[in-house]
Amino acid sequence: MNYTLICPCLFGLESVLAGEIRRMGGENVVVNDGKVSFDGGEEMIARANLSLRTAERVLIKLGEFPARTFDELFEGVKALDFETFIGSSDAFPVKGYSLNSALKSVPDCQKIIKKAAVESLKRAYRVSWFEETGPIHQIQFSIFKDTASIMLDTSGAGLHKRGYRQQSNEAPIKETLAAGMLDLARIYPDSCFCDPFCGSGTFVIEAATKALNIAPGLKRSFAVEKWGFLPPAVFEQERARAFDQIRRDAPFTAYGMDVSAEAVELTRANAKKAGISARVRLKTADIRSFEFPGEKAVVVTNPPYGERMLEIEGARELYRAMGERFTAPGRYYVISPDEEFERFFGRQAKKRRKLYNGMLRCQYYMFY
Repeated sequence: MNYTLICPCLFGLESVLAGEIRRMGGENVVVNDGKVSFDGGEEMIARANLSLRTAERVLIKLGEFPARTFDELFEGVKALDFETFIGSSDAFPVKGYSLNSALKSVPDCQKIIKKAAVESLKRAYRVSWFEETGPIHQIQFSIFKDTASIMLDTSGAGLHKRGYRQQSNEAPIKETLAAGMLDLARIYPDSCFCDPFCGSGTFVIEAATKALNIAPGLKRSFAVEKWGFLPPAVFEQERARAFDQIRRDAPFTAYGMDVSAEAVELTRANAKKAGISARVRLKTADIRSFEFPGEKAVVVTNPPYGERMLEIEGARELYRAMGERFTAPGRYYVISPDEEFERFFGRQAKKRRKLYNGMLRCQYYMFY
């Protein structure tokens, strides 16, 4: 049986995620702002959770219908086939959002959807009370321009939680954003990668796992595995498939440096958790002593930036130093919220792309 799956993503990464899904074998891929939908069977639910680097989670779409009134919302939800996924003792909390729609109150929408789901399951199981002591089946809804979409979250914890970053520094970049930036920078199995502001090591680790084709979800579990909906063999086979596709002979090497010795040790610890320590070279160093690491080198970094005037001036001094040191022929990619970054760096980027680091609007500057 085929399902329609929806993967939310950070704004600006939709085309990157769509490319991932197509390469993975997803069918009928449709790109919208902040999400990508596609069709696939049971194996695709497992594969998407295990393998997608830029998706925030994997949702099964249960239905879509007009919802201009609470009655329309209730009847539309009540008609959905919840019993295929949700057992009589399972938990099914509700969360979501409403934008540009007549139904503006999210708490009221939550209550209506919960009530309608209960009525649907009452009809299926012929019971009047649900204990909800079993596995969690998170119901997600979106109401946009008076159209409601109802979905089930198969992932549980967000897919950015790879399992390697037990600790982070003060301003970590999200793993899914880092993965998208690295996709745009075109990291290959024979790339020589460098992050001169490595922090907790997110770019270094994401670059290594991408180059070696290590599935980001290989070391974690997912909510759908506890549902009893998918045969255990589905995830077993997809994990085996992902394991077999690791490029163990790739000549990839990653270099990380940071002025903070504590940050370098944090990167070292996180790289060990990720299982890629052998591919990583780390040192404590200031950007002013940066040297291009070698042929086919790619630099991707998230330099410090300030919120107060003195911090901003300090950050711009770093941008000047980067411009002075990033001179060898090669490819350099920098994310920054500073719209004047290019002026202080000393040259214009070949390309710019708007991305969001959390709620912070940034530009991804590409020099090559």
